[in-house]
Amino acid sequence: MIDIHAVSVPALAYLGDCVIELCVRKYLVTEQGLSTSAHLNAAALDFVRAPAQAEAMQRILPLLTEEEAAYFRRGRNMGHSSVPKRSTVSQYRAATGMETLFGYLHLTGQSARIEQLFCEAYGMTEQHREPMGEDTNG
Repeated sequence: MIDIHAVSVPALAYLGDCVIELCVRKYLVTEQGLSTSAHLNAAALDFVRAPAQAEAMQRILPLLTEEEAAYFRRGRNMGHSSVPKRSTVSQYRAATGMETLFGYLHLTGQSARIEQLFCEAYGMTEQHREPMGEDTNG
């Protein structure tokens, strides 16, 4: 069992980036029916760029528990040495916060919560809420 408090914020953000990417890829393949790598990669950018993640984060911020919001803030407040050209500092910080939140949720076995927040973040309907795996936290 991992001690979530011992995991660094950069490590949570790194993992959360992967978790979000997996959610996006699953959605694009299973719900959008995209099948070529060119189409998949182009469509994925609409989800994973910092401005899109910052906007998505604004949709789910009111839904977060106190602990989830604390992990988001930890990621958002992490120091950044560079920012991508196509985003503002605040967008990049919010995107990092979102990645940190999703990394935390993954490491604590909350796959149903990941699916719920991902769907809410990107305005998906109830039918897209199929858990990626079993929750380990009941």
